[in-house]
Amino acid sequence: MRFFRKAAIGTVKRKKRRALLLVIAVAFAAAIWWGNNVLRTEEYTFSSPRLPEGWSGTRIVHLSDLHGKTFGKDNKRLLQAVADAQPELIVITGDIADQQSGLDTIPAVLDGLTAIAPTYYVTGNHEWGAKFVGELKELLEAADVHYLRNEYVSLQRGGDELILAGIEDPLGYADQKTPTELATELYAEQEDPFWLLLAHRNNHFSGEYCLLGADLTLSGHGHGGVWRFPFTDGFISTTMELFPSWTDGFYTCYCGNCDASQVFVSRGLGNSPRIPRICNRPEVAVLTLQTTP
Repeated sequence: MRFFRKAAIGTVKRKKRRALLLVIAVAFAAAIWWGNNVLRTEEYTFSSPRLPEGWSGTRIVHLSDLHGKTFGKDNKRLLQAVADAQPELIVITGDIADQQSGLDTIPAVLDGLTAIAPTYYVTGNHEWGAKFVGELKELLEAADVHYLRNEYVSLQRGGDELILAGIEDPLGYADQKTPTELATELYAEQEDPFWLLLAHRNNHFSGEYCLLGADLTLSGHGHGGVWRFPFTDGFISTTMELFPSWTDGFYTCYCGNCDASQVFVSRGLGNSPRIPRICNRPEVAVLTLQTTP
């Protein structure tokens, strides 16, 4: 009798352990889903004494690395988050889609964004890798998105000028204009401009893009470090490297002649094809420009 009692108690304990493991597994799966699908809007301020007064208070939504991901039907949740931020400008720093996702969901995103505010775009590595830049260009034109292909535009607000420039990803055409050539052209035509640069690759800023002279560079590509744990700038990168850097928020480079250039890196929206996000929710970044004395 004692043997059967012990056996019954052992069976109950095993069932409780299995139930506990099941609860933990379900909770972990729910946390992963939440961390990869629930958007987070983050507010940032970029202050500069060089910013023209007419541009102080401008709100810019910075989106990056969507990778064809959808947040609700026709990306309604993403578009609502952008609209709620009340931007005057929207910038997209590449990897809006990739070979796995294709372009089917992109027209609804582009149309939705341009209905909110003027939208500017530069390519990332995945658009070129998927070889659909030509088709994407047609979608951008149809939605009235400004595709900056190694060029810049002059924007006006409050009687003051701001230059917005954008460079193609290095995977672009072999004979394309270089970032240095673009900067040289800009300075030849403008007198001490305040300018923002859209450039997809965060890992090309230090020692390269920082030398171009932009007051602020906006980048993506790093996916926030994919896994973000306390006291790290990301635990593992999209290329499976440990402890990546320059993955989230503002950074200043002090490399030689770069004159303490600054970059802002978005954590992005989509997922790495290798691993899901952990402690790193998809980001709608909202930058407010502010003039300081």
